[in-house]
Amino acid sequence: MDTHTFADRLRQLIGERSVNAFAHLVGLNESLLRKYLKGADPGLARANQIAERANCSLEWLATGAGFPYRHAEVVDMAAVSGAVAATKPFHPDWRVPDELTLKHFVAAYQFLRSAKKADGYLDVRGASLFLKAFINHCGSGNAVATSD
Repeated sequence: MDTHTFADRLRQLIGERSVNAFAHLVGLNESLLRKYLKGADPGLARANQIAERANCSLEWLATGAGFPYRHAEVVDMAAVSGAVAATKPFHPDWRVPDELTLKHFVAAYQFLRSAKKADGYLDVRGASLFLKAFINHCGSGNAVATSD
């Protein structure tokens, strides 16, 4: 599928769903969504609303760069195992953290990535506080992400 324009990427995101069902999912009026499908570009607030509610990467939706979905939020343990198998011969003493540690790492990474300032500042203390609150709220934090 062609993904050169916002409308193309939006069509891909809608997939097999009806425009009405997708409009309901993202909280927009169907006529506004159809306007975007005909080539109108939404403002940043609307594009972000679509991305957040459809669990889509705003970068991809707006520009076509990166991945359509927020892969960083998912710990794909099969991919981790494959990466370990590929890496182990070069680093035989390296050990991969357990799945829960990886999920916590991904949650902290995603926090940092989403809160990164234009000047490159990363709020590591804020990420630590976020992770602490997250673990307290979700117990051990097993709900961070699910494996594919």
